Amino acid sequence: VQLQASGGGLVQPGGSLRLSCEASGTILRFAIMGWYRQAPGKQHELVATITTLRITNYADSVKGRFTISRDNAKDAVYLQMNSLQPEDTALYYCYYKTWGTYSEELEYWGQGTLVTVSS
Repeated sequence: VQLQASGGGLVQPGGSLRLSCEASGTILRFAIMGWYRQAPGKQHELVATITTLRITNYADSVKGRFTISRDNAKDAVYLQMNSLQPEDTALYYCYYKTWGTYSEELEYWGQGTLVTVSS
């Protein structure tokens, strides 16, 4: 599975950005897709995930500001980020997790897309 992410950029505090990620390759029907991020000097952290059945999970720090969605027909996941703050500045990574024939976990990561929130 290959993941192609896009949509990062520079935005002022309070602004919005939308990240997109499309998966290609051998796509299995049930998968969790989502976003993680890593800020300078900080650990990798979960931002949001969404299952094939559209069950979502958010980090507390982004609840109410970010919305994750997916298009199963396109094998794509999106992250709408509103009310962005400087602490949201990070490299955002697209994430894809599924299970193989023997129930083994299979995880894939896209290249990071940089989000910078600054005035």
